[in-house]
Amino acid sequence: MNNLSEYIGKELTVIIDRPMGSKHPEYGFIYPINYGFLPNTINKDGEEIDCYILGVFEPVKEFNGKCIAIIHRINDEDDKLIIVPEDKEYSNDAIRALTEFQERFFKSIIIKNI
Repeated sequence: MNNLSEYIGKELTVIIDRPMGSKHPEYGFIYPINYGFLPNTINKDGEEIDCYILGVFEPVKEFNGKCIAIIHRINDEDDKLIIVPEDKEYSNDAIRALTEFQERFFKSIIIKNI
């Protein structure tokens, strides 16, 4: 695993490039949540670090929230951060349910509070 654990518990600003309700450009599925990236970062896949935004129920262009977990993909190089509003928490089961639309294609573990 890379060093994404340093983000857990921190407040981060995420740029949303796939807002809730938008369609994936290659695979055609609809994003049921906002999805974006941390600007000026690099993940193991060579791209900026991707983030799922939970607890926001409308499309947004940018979001400032707290990182509560990492989805560490075991069979892929593209781990994801879980970002939520400051006063929210989500169980592992809730994180799995809300990200299942995309994560069902990967084997992963959820990492919290390292």
